[in-house]
Amino acid sequence: MTEARHPHLIVHDVIILGAGAAGLMCAGVAGQRGRSVLVLEQARHPGEKIRISGGGRCNFTNLHASPANFLSDNPRFCRSALSGYTQHDFIALVESYGIAWHEKTRGQLFCDGSSRQIIDMLLEECRKAHAQLRLGVRISAVSKGEDGFAVVTDQGEFRGRSLVVATGGPSIPKMGSSGFGYRIAEQFGLAIVTPRPALVPLTFEAALLAHFKDLAGVSVDAVVSCGKARFDEALLFTHRGLSGPAILQISSYWREGQDIVIDMAPGIDVLAALKELRRDHPKQEMATALSGFLPRRLASVVAGGVGGPDRLADFSDKLLTDVAAAVQRWHIRPAGTEGYRTAEVTLGGVDTSGLSSKTLESRSVPGLYFIGEVVDVTGHLGGFNFQWAWSSGAAAGRSA
Repeated sequence: MTEARHPHLIVHDVIILGAGAAGLMCAGVAGQRGRSVLVLEQARHPGEKIRISGGGRCNFTNLHASPANFLSDNPRFCRSALSGYTQHDFIALVESYGIAWHEKTRGQLFCDGSSRQIIDMLLEECRKAHAQLRLGVRISAVSKGEDGFAVVTDQGEFRGRSLVVATGGPSIPKMGSSGFGYRIAEQFGLAIVTPRPALVPLTFEAALLAHFKDLAGVSVDAVVSCGKARFDEALLFTHRGLSGPAILQISSYWREGQDIVIDMAPGIDVLAALKELRRDHPKQEMATALSGFLPRRLASVVAGGVGGPDRLADFSDKLLTDVAAAVQRWHIRPAGTEGYRTAEVTLGGVDTSGLSSKTLESRSVPGLYFIGEVVDVTGHLGGFNFQWAWSSGAAAGRSA
């Protein structure tokens, strides 16, 4: 990697704003086409979100990645980029660097070692392509002239024939992320689909939180639904509400004022099982009966919430139906989310109607590209958002 030390008004073929997953991918692909590439990054280190992802092992893609795993106002938009650079293409790149990986669950691929291996691989791809990387850069203005784009920074002014915006969204602000890319889009007349936190824990209002306060740390496999969206993964009770993979997934679909529906004993006919226990163990207490399906602390809270007599023998069929519903059709209305602070990604972003699906170039501003999280394409949990970064970055890198 060549690091530019003295800014000159040299016109690069491509200037990329952001040295995250999409930006580094784009730089490597564009540079290896013989383009002169400059990457400007405000942070002191490249690939910070890559570094912290997957518990430090980077869930870098998913074997099952397809357009069905992405949300957008235009669900078809992602198809071209995803087919142009697939998960198998990225796996081949990873393997070419001798990086060992494993499938954890549901097609999620992780490094056997450290996420740093993915960052180093991308930086090496950029180095081989003679792409320049400048870190700790503060951008004050972006403009377009007849011969391309000018980027004014605290380290001087840089010129580029093409400008690629790979600045991400406002999720995880401690990583330096912000809505800067949206401001550039609006400056050039592109529309923004209202951003919101996604893949984020949900919160309870005070009364509900008090009811479940003793359950923080309890986890259970569950099926969580909101409208037509449905996810069957682990659910975790927290000090603020609910988290865990199933909740993070449904958060991308949930909106304020909506209920989510939770089945905490999927695959079990709880009502039939309770009737059988009532027959065979009539003196058993409900909390004890429910502990056969649920963690003990959760079983106690569910039993206490339903009320009823002490012994199973004294539960009517109607009361047993109510208990089963509390376990398998738990309707709950979250108060909100934990916000961008803990959101893994951002829903919404630059409206895809203003971009080419093949190249990610603006339809109205030639030479201006938007890639990665800044675009209104958001993946499910499990490596899909990284795959969008690789695919969209490659698409722009082949064109810019």
